[in-house]
Amino acid sequence: MYKGVRAGRLIAVLLAGVAVVACSKSGGGSASTAPAPADKGGTVKVGVLQSLSGTMAISEVTVKNAELLAIDEINASGGVLGKQIAPVVEDGASDPAVFAQKASKLLESDQVVTVFGGWTSSSRKAMLPVFEKDASLLWYPVQFEGNECSPNIMYSGAQPNQQILPAFDWAKEKGYKKFFLVGSDYVFPRTANLIVAKHITGAGLTVSGEEYQPLGGTDFSGVIAKIRAAKPDVIFNTLNGDSNVAFFKQLAAAGLGPSVLPVMSFSIGEQEAKSMGPSLVAGSYAAWNYFQTLDSPENAKFVAAYKAKYGADAVVTDPMVHGYVDVYLWKAAVEKANSFDPAKVRAAAVALAGSPTALGDVKFAPNNSLVQTGYIGQADATGQFKILWTSKGQIQPDPYDPKAFPGKTCTIS
Repeated sequence: MYKGVRAGRLIAVLLAGVAVVACSKSGGGSASTAPAPADKGGTVKVGVLQSLSGTMAISEVTVKNAELLAIDEINASGGVLGKQIAPVVEDGASDPAVFAQKASKLLESDQVVTVFGGWTSSSRKAMLPVFEKDASLLWYPVQFEGNECSPNIMYSGAQPNQQILPAFDWAKEKGYKKFFLVGSDYVFPRTANLIVAKHITGAGLTVSGEEYQPLGGTDFSGVIAKIRAAKPDVIFNTLNGDSNVAFFKQLAAAGLGPSVLPVMSFSIGEQEAKSMGPSLVAGSYAAWNYFQTLDSPENAKFVAAYKAKYGADAVVTDPMVHGYVDVYLWKAAVEKANSFDPAKVRAAAVALAGSPTALGDVKFAPNNSLVQTGYIGQADATGQFKILWTSKGQIQPDPYDPKAFPGKTCTIS
C-alpha cells in the first residue's frame, strides 16, 4: 500500500475509477462536451500533473520537464490556434488520492483545457472518474497493463502487447524457461504479470515465483531468498520508483547481479539508470518503445533540445518522449478540430495521420492508444541501452489481451 494513504481511502478512489471505466465486456463509450474552459484571450491553460515528490519523483520529474519543453517550443513557434500555452504544474506526490484531487483542481478551479501526466496505474485509475465526470481529456505517457478503455484518456504508453509480451517472446527465443516475476504491489505489476504468466504457462514454460513489495519498499531479503531457492533463468521486473535501487543493490550483494541472473525491467530507463548508478544495472535488459540511442534525425533533435534546456548531462527516457510527443499530438489535434473542446480534440487525435517523432512515425488507433514500435535494449556501463531487438514493424495496441481477458474489446465512438 502507498505510504501516507489510508487503505480505505485508496480503495474507495480505485473502486470509483473501476465503476466508471468506459469499456465493458462489449467495450465502448463516448466523450461528452465539456463546459467552456478558460481559453479566452491570448493564452490557453493546460495541466501538467506528475509526481514531483515521493517515491515516483525519480521517474516523473523528468517527464514534467519534457512536457514543459514541448510547451516552450510550441509557444516559441506561435502557440496553438494563435494562443500561447500557459502550463499549470501540480505535484501528484506519488499518491493516487492526491492525483485525483489535483486533477479536479486543474479542471474545475484552474479550468485547464486538457491535462498531461500520471505514471502509475493507480494514479491513472484515481484520476479517471474525475476526467469522465468533467468530460475532459488526460494524455497518459507511460506503459500500462491494459484492461481499460476510456474516451477521456489518450494512452500513448505501451499496451502489454507492445512491451511485456514482446519481451517474453524474446526471452523465450533466448532459451529462458523459468521466469520469476517481481513487482510493486499495485495495479500495473499485478495485471501485467497476470497476463505474462498466462503466456508463460501457455507456452509450456514455468513461473518459478511471483513476489510483490509495497511501492517504495526497500527490504528485498525475503524476495531474494525465494529467487535463490527457485533458481530461475530470468527475472521479469515490474518494480517502479526508487524500490529498484534497493532491489538491484541487494541482488548484487547476494551475488545475483545481472551478469549472473538476467533481469528484464519494464520501468527502468536511462533516467532511472543514471539515478541508481549505471554500474548497478549494467548488463540488465529493458523493454520499451524508445531508447535514447535510437538513430534518427527526429531523435537527435529532441535529445539536443532537452540537453540544451536541462543540461548536457541530462538523459531521456521512453515516458519522457511520450510526454513530449503527447503535447505535440494534442496541438495537432486541436488545430485539426479547430477547437479546444475535449470531445472534438479526441476525435481529431485518432484521425491524425502518422507524425514523425523521436519515437518514429506514430499515430493513435481508434481505441485512443498509440501505434508504435517495440525495442529491447541492454544497459551499458554509462546507463545507456544498446538496442538488441526491434519489432517487425509497428505494433497495433490491444488493451485486452485475449488470454487474460477473453471476449473483451475496446470500441470508442
